[in-house]
Formats: sequence, C-alpha cells, structure tokens
Amino acid sequence: IMETIAHASMLKKIGILKEDEFVKVKKELKNILDDKNFDIKQSDEDVHTAVENYLTKKLGNLGKKIHTARSRNDQSNVDMRLYTKEKLFEIIDSLLKLAKTLLDFSQKNKNMPMPGYTHTQKVMPSSVGLFAGAFLESLLDDLILLKTAYKLNNQCPLGSAAGYGVSLPIDRQLVSDLLGFEKVQNNVIYVQNSRGKVESIILSALTQIMLDLGKLANDLILFSTVEFGYFSIPKEFCSGSSIMPQKLNPCVLELVRAKASVVESYMFQLNSIIKNLFSGYNRDLQLTKEPLMKGIDITLDSINIINL
Repeated sequence: IMETIAHASMLKKIGILKEDEFVKVKKELKNILDDKNFDIKQSDEDVHTAVENYLTKKLGNLGKKIHTARSRNDQSNVDMRLYTKEKLFEIIDSLLKLAKTLLDFSQKNKNMPMPGYTHTQKVMPSSVGLFAGAFLESLLDDLILLKTAYKLNNQCPLGSAAGYGVSLPIDRQLVSDLLGFEKVQNNVIYVQNSRGKVESIILSALTQIMLDLGKLANDLILFSTVEFGYFSIPKEFCSGSSIMPQKLNPCVLELVRAKASVVESYMFQLNSIIKNLFSGYNRDLQLTKEPLMKGIDITLDSINIINL
C-alpha cells in the first residue's frame, strides 16, 4: 500500500495522474489499510493484484492506471526490501538488548572465578565476566555485519520494471525518498541480479548471530551439568523426563543450538537457488522469500529467548 501511494505520487508529478485522481487513489489505498477484513483471494494470485482489483472495482479504469510504469517485479522487490528493513531494525534492537544483558552480567561477575579451557582441558584461571564478555564482543561484531546488510538492503529498486527500465520519464529518486530509502539502486539489470544476493547477505549476518548463540547455548549446557556445576538453568527453561522425574533437560538451549544449523541451512538453500542464474529476472527467485523470512523469525526469537 505504501509503495503504491509513493508510486502514485510520482505518477502525479510526471503528469500521468491528475491531482483529483491521485486524491481518490490515495483515499482508497488508505481505506484498505483501515479495513481489517480486506481479503486476498486465491484468484487474485497475490496482494498486488488484490489491491489493483479493489481499486478498479472502486474507481474503474483509474484503478488500473496506477500500474503505469511499474511491473510486478518492482512491487515484489520493494515490498521485500521494506519488510526486511523493518525486521532488521527489530533484530538490531533485540541484539543490543542482549548485549546490554551480557555487559551487566559480565561486570557483575568480573571477579567470579572460572577455569579457562583449551582443547577442552583446564589450563588457566579465568572469570565468568571474561567468559560473558567474549560473547558480548562477538555480538557487537555481528552488529557491524547487520548494519552492512541493512545498508545494502536500503536501496530502492522501483523503476527497474522487468529489469530494463521503462520509456516514461519516471522520477525514481522521488519514490525512493518517499519510501525512506537511502538511495536509488541505479542499474536496472543489477536490481534483478541483486534479488537473492541481498537476502543471502542478510542470512549470512543472521548465521553469524546464530553461531554465537549456539556456542553460548552449548557452553551453558556443558557448564550446567552436575559434573561442572558452574551455572544453573532456571526450571522454566528445562523439561522433565517421561521416565526419570529427577531430570531437568536444557531443552531450550538445545533447540537454540539446533536452530543455528537451521538458519545456516537457509543461507545455503538460498545460495543454491541463485547461483548460476542468467542475468535478469528468473522465476527461481520466487523461492528466496521463504528461507529469508524463516531465518529472520528464528534469529529474532532466539535472541529474545536467550535474553530472558
């Protein structure tokens, strides 16, 4: 909806839409946002057609006019960029909260003794504070990767159409500014070639976060065993045994450890989809959305769970 309002505003500027036409289109688009019962039917194929059908029903041919100088690639691509920008903000915010938790824990326990290990053997005196601080610094490095991924994602692809631009004198910079992007993604062929590439970079950053969380989970699982006893895991994060009631299993940490491999597998899945594709749009790219979205959800959940 927001992308269509921005596009319609640009069409008004270049004379494709009249002022009164733009006002009507914008009003109906805002009505869709306010309509909690707005339904996307299977016959609509996707949200873009559903919106266009709605506008056509309400406004006649004016509803179809908004698709001028815009392809389905444009719409799908910019939707994913906007979605990912929002989700990366959430992940960065959650990661900073976890970093603050680790910082507080590290400072509180800076003098709490704990063995240091190499080759899984005790070698030197260390501290709980040093242990926790190591994960803190690693997550701060991950934050740099996230910010880089965000910057690459923060480019407006609108105006590339099917990958070779349009013949109308559109204003790509205006649409980019209205949607809050840092810049226009200039080369229209690269707009298509970057589909999947940007998602892969994001998943790579998420994988680094999950590898850190998996390592932290693994350490806590080991160091909370009876044999070590350095840490204790709250009962609400453990499950019991169906046959041994005295047991408390660190299932939450075990699942976080496993989810690290799941997110990494999404990165490999996406890379396998996009490698060796011809330049320009290929339908294979439709399958890049699922691994990205699942990787984002798992990483965000894992960060928040560890921070509990």
